[in-house]
Amino acid sequence: MSIVKNKVDAVIVGAGWTGAIMAKELTDAGLSVVILERGPDRDTQPDFAYPRVVDELEGSVHRKYLQSLAKETVTARHSVNDIAVPYRQMGSFKPGTGVGGAGSHWSGAHFRALPEDFKVRSNLEQRYGRKFIPANMTVQDFPVTYDELEPHFEHFEYVCGTSGKAGIINGQLSEGGNPFEGSRKKEYPLGPNPNYLGAEWFYKAAKEKGYHAFPIPASNASGVYTNPYGCQMGPCNACGFCSDYGCLNYSKASPNACIFPVLKGRKNFEMRTLAQVLKVNLTGDKKKATGVTYLDAQGRETEQPADLILLCAFSLFNVHMMLVSGIGKPYDPATKTGTVGRNYSYQNLNRVVMFYDKTVHANGFIGIGGGGATFDDLNGNRNDSAQTGYIGGGIIWARQPGAGPVRGIQTEPGVPNWGSAWKKGVKDSFLHSFYYEVQGSCMSYDDAYLDLDPTYKDAFGRPLLRMTFDWHDNEIKASQYLVEKATDMCKVLGPKAMKGDAKKDGTHYNITQYQSTHTCGGAIMGSDPKTSALNRYLQSWDVSNVFAPGANAFPQNNGYNPTGMVGALTYWAATAIRELYLKSPGPLVQA
Repeated sequence: MSIVKNKVDAVIVGAGWTGAIMAKELTDAGLSVVILERGPDRDTQPDFAYPRVVDELEGSVHRKYLQSLAKETVTARHSVNDIAVPYRQMGSFKPGTGVGGAGSHWSGAHFRALPEDFKVRSNLEQRYGRKFIPANMTVQDFPVTYDELEPHFEHFEYVCGTSGKAGIINGQLSEGGNPFEGSRKKEYPLGPNPNYLGAEWFYKAAKEKGYHAFPIPASNASGVYTNPYGCQMGPCNACGFCSDYGCLNYSKASPNACIFPVLKGRKNFEMRTLAQVLKVNLTGDKKKATGVTYLDAQGRETEQPADLILLCAFSLFNVHMMLVSGIGKPYDPATKTGTVGRNYSYQNLNRVVMFYDKTVHANGFIGIGGGGATFDDLNGNRNDSAQTGYIGGGIIWARQPGAGPVRGIQTEPGVPNWGSAWKKGVKDSFLHSFYYEVQGSCMSYDDAYLDLDPTYKDAFGRPLLRMTFDWHDNEIKASQYLVEKATDMCKVLGPKAMKGDAKKDGTHYNITQYQSTHTCGGAIMGSDPKTSALNRYLQSWDVSNVFAPGANAFPQNNGYNPTGMVGALTYWAATAIRELYLKSPGPLVQA
């Protein structure tokens, strides 16, 4: 027999950014809210305290802050003709676990999507005609606009204490910022972070090539800051332990530092950790959710009844939860019907490394997770797809989140992978090299999707989520084009040696090699219930008291990191729940 808890107004699955935002907004509205988090409780003290947190072996090898793949993972394959195998070691992407989720171990890069990123299909059709889009490319417009999300972009930046420089304020250009961004109402809450050497040189090379460089918007505080909730942050000390680690200094924005300190004292809020949610419980007709079933910290099956269910797990596992719970129709690649699992996309990421002699001190151990410089001259509408041969866009950036011996040290071309020559190569390069990265968009396709694996199960007896994904010619061309541009730019800086990793023709997706934790799509938002799982408010078309905020809602991925967009969309959905849904529970958009 299951333990049955007292009914609450809302139950939230997951304690990352989206879960924290929803909990804050709904408790503000007076609702009783419970968060169920599969991992342990975590906070700056004691979990991220110095010196324990700056342990490369624990953070980057033993993966202390990431989910256990022995309990819950995905299987992966390149095509429907392949047999999927489990993702057994952290590689391509890094889902978090514990309070804060991936929002505690992220780097801090905090972008707004461009206005044209919201209208990808209609924009392409207007510029090039319908036939220009490949038949198997399933890109869609977002059912919201930049202008609708602008207040929520701004609010999330102020919650996070984002450091940056605006490029367009109220329609007026502002020197030093991004001249191609969407107009914003006001400046970032904090000024830009200081540049490391590679970022200083980036401005020089970008200017020589005619690009418009600007500081990367970073939720790594450049100064003392108190956010709108009263949470305090301190200036980043450039320790180089952002990606893979919690912040020891209250400098990197996270749910732990920026939202949960306010929530934890509220009588209408409860956090239950080590609570593994197994499924959303539905009525017999599958049109309404009644709560969730989970295993508590003692392993006991427990039911939590609720009027409102918020799926706020990592994007992949929001899709998994919908599939195992029977919410919506699973996508079928053969008939191209169904919505849950369709339009899975990822992120194109490559690197160009520059090596110098001992007179150039790059000092790669210094790092600010999201700090650095970038430009948008090759992104959004600046990419003429008819000329470049690919759809989408991307950025080149100078970013140095920190490096160390356990995390890996780049060596010059020709240096062996072992022995005394390798040791010499490491010594020569560690302090005297830096890299620029290329980050590109990833379009969605009818053969890239998520479903339930017919063979493998997780530790709780549920089918694993199966990922079917491979690189398409479009993304390979984008990688080659952008790396070529980055390489050409790097030559301006006169390195003694360089190496890049542009995708070669026919390259297959390699899930064993880290690229990005920017997994997108699978439960996308849209204006048509036949081609989207969620409506414009991130509400399930099929079960109206279920909402699923996260990068799972992206119809395709743009050239930026998704966190800023995820936060803005979550505040957008929370506002709709408070102002529309609570007054009249039911579908907010008619199918």
